[in-house]
Amino acid sequence: MIRRPMPKQPSQALFRPVVTMMAAMAVLTVFAAFAPARAETPAPTEAPTQSAAMLDQSLDAVLVVRSADDDDRFLGSAFLWKDGTVAVTNAHVVGNADSVRLIDTKGRVHEGRVIGKDDVRDVAVIWLETGHAGLMPAALPALGDEVWALGAPLGIDFTVTRGMVSARARQVDAAVPILFLQHDAAVNPGSSGGPLVDAQGRVVGMNSRIADGSRHYVGISYAISAPDLERIVEGLIAETLIPFPRLGLQLRPVSREIGSALGLPAAGILIDRVLPGELADKAGLMAGDILLAANGGMLHGPGDLAFAIDAALDAGEITLTILRAGADLEITLSFEPAQTSHLTTRGLEGAAPLARVSSYRLEALGLTLGEAGRIDTVTENSPGLFAGIIRGDRILAVNGKALDDDALAALDLTAPALILIGRAGGMTLHVILDPWDKGDGMRSVGGANVLDPAVVVF
Repeated sequence: MIRRPMPKQPSQALFRPVVTMMAAMAVLTVFAAFAPARAETPAPTEAPTQSAAMLDQSLDAVLVVRSADDDDRFLGSAFLWKDGTVAVTNAHVVGNADSVRLIDTKGRVHEGRVIGKDDVRDVAVIWLETGHAGLMPAALPALGDEVWALGAPLGIDFTVTRGMVSARARQVDAAVPILFLQHDAAVNPGSSGGPLVDAQGRVVGMNSRIADGSRHYVGISYAISAPDLERIVEGLIAETLIPFPRLGLQLRPVSREIGSALGLPAAGILIDRVLPGELADKAGLMAGDILLAANGGMLHGPGDLAFAIDAALDAGEITLTILRAGADLEITLSFEPAQTSHLTTRGLEGAAPLARVSSYRLEALGLTLGEAGRIDTVTENSPGLFAGIIRGDRILAVNGKALDDDALAALDLTAPALILIGRAGGMTLHVILDPWDKGDGMRSVGGANVLDPAVVVF
């Protein structure tokens, strides 16, 4: 048997330097822990980047749009155009308002007057006095170019988001002859009317829509391109823009399934419905007709018809080739003279106007009072409920004045009232009780989209 020699134990001397070093490090660590922190020299402030300077300058031309009445509702975004004498926004932002309030980055409030609006193309022009230069339009950006969306998404003033151009020409609504820029800079309700700018701070589009029925950003945003925007804005200012006509047609593309049922190729547009008395009806179009061509150009879907009509507006008419009962026919569709996009009358002609109720008691507004101003019941779908009043609240004051039970019972509201409410736990809050509230809050407007499942106007 071979006996292997046992390894020698290391000498204690070999450990002493290591132990000494470890001890020294421990002492240094302790001293470092208790030593006062040495003030670090602050890094020199860097000069703003070119992008930051550009965005600061561009934001100076951005405006927040609010209603001009006492409601002071947030409506959306806008921006100064070219020399700054007008602002541009979406028609759905201003709605039927003749005037709006515009707030700039300095907090200054400007009174704006809506001088032009195209509801179909969704553009509005607002006159105001600022003395500040606006943003200049640019040519179409290239696919993949970096862009910035400026505006007030969800009411958050003067927000900047970054993205890139995802597509240069999307027809979002088949009934509207507009090719949108698609991009992925985040926009949300409230971004409408805000500019989409390039790296030089030039306007490449106006943010107008988002995709998906959620009404919130999902990665697909749409902006009216600068070339289209310039044509529309300048036409509204000069009063030369021809309104897009209402035809009175309900259409659908001839799909493979429909074509198979009719024994036809999948091409053209099937007329579902013709509204009596409208332009299409006057021209002689009928439900069941298939539109094949417009002014000689083939029609593959409803979107093609919109652009064909837009190109024929100056001529005042368009020649449609249709298929009816197996035979091709040509029909001339004439456009009526230009009409304003504002709705001027809502009632029947000659009918007496409805009388406006001049005053309301609290009971008529859905509020039943108990003792000491306590709200015993709140009627469903009543002005009181919509104002935010709940059962158990106490009315502490009306328009700044405390009222006893008799005064509350006899109270006649002849105008919107500021109500001070006391709530359980000592909480107090003010609510506006307005019997004549029109409910003009922001509303989503749906639109058919030939490229995405749903598009919602925000």
